[in-house]
Amino acid sequence: MQFIDQANIILKAGKGGNGIVSFRREKFVPAGGPSGGNGGRGGSVILVADNNLQTLLDFKFKREIIAKDGCKGGPNKRSGASGEDTILKVPCGTEIRDIKTGIILGDLTKDKQSLTIAIGGRGGHGNAYYLSNQNRAPESFTEGKDGEIWEVQLELKLLAEVGIIGLPNAGKSTLISVVSSARPKIANYPFTTLIPNLGVVRKIDGNGCLFADIPGLISGAADGVGLGHDFLRHIQRTKILVHLIDAISENPLHDFEIIEQELKKYGKGLLDKERIIVLNKMELVDNDYLKIISNKLENLSKKKVFVISSSLKKGLSALLSEVWKRI
Repeated sequence: MQFIDQANIILKAGKGGNGIVSFRREKFVPAGGPSGGNGGRGGSVILVADNNLQTLLDFKFKREIIAKDGCKGGPNKRSGASGEDTILKVPCGTEIRDIKTGIILGDLTKDKQSLTIAIGGRGGHGNAYYLSNQNRAPESFTEGKDGEIWEVQLELKLLAEVGIIGLPNAGKSTLISVVSSARPKIANYPFTTLIPNLGVVRKIDGNGCLFADIPGLISGAADGVGLGHDFLRHIQRTKILVHLIDAISENPLHDFEIIEQELKKYGKGLLDKERIIVLNKMELVDNDYLKIISNKLENLSKKKVFVISSSLKKGLSALLSEVWKRI
């Protein structure tokens, strides 16, 4: 399944049905009077969050959604049928923004949460509506109103509680694969991961929370370089960031500073989030070097540094305990 986390679409509500002019003409009813019914309401466009969806792929090729029009009124004061509402299912975590003004219209974060965007047009009045003591045989009617039209941007922001960040090849995918049931593609080259990977990590008591491996962060990501700019939005909702650093990198301290700078550039509160600093691949360097690097990282970050090996599953218990404590 292709991961699509942004889509621009046009939503058109249905037009209201027209009222009609009609007079009651029946045998033995000499003064039947006006009987034109009102038109039906146009259908609205409603967005509904669905836990079973993980992508906005449905909107990649269908950019215009149009609801049904209302039906015109009938004789004998019969109202026209209302147009059927169009229900659009979107993943939980979808933010809806008006493209023209940039105003956020809604944020669907819970399953079955709904938002009516384009409201259907009101139906027109038939001539029976205009009956009065002064006008016993009105021939007036009104047409139905047009429905609302909105051009919106849908933006999916994953609802993970913990985001795993770091440079390519830091071991993010390996970490999420060993602490959860997620099975991302793993290989020994940069940019193996092209989409965020999600995995539920369970506590001993059976409860758990959602972890997300955020791919593609490199120097310049906040300015649109590489894949990172596309996925930085997905860590906006996280409570905690696990900053993973490769112990066998040429300069782990510089790697740490690169990601910190990108969080700062992107803004939107990312730098204020709780961060846990983790030095990965401890099995590939000697202990003396490991101590030196971890001490330098602690001095630089002013935070405790956790040393782990995702491949050998070492140090993960202490890391997860810290995550549960922070949450």
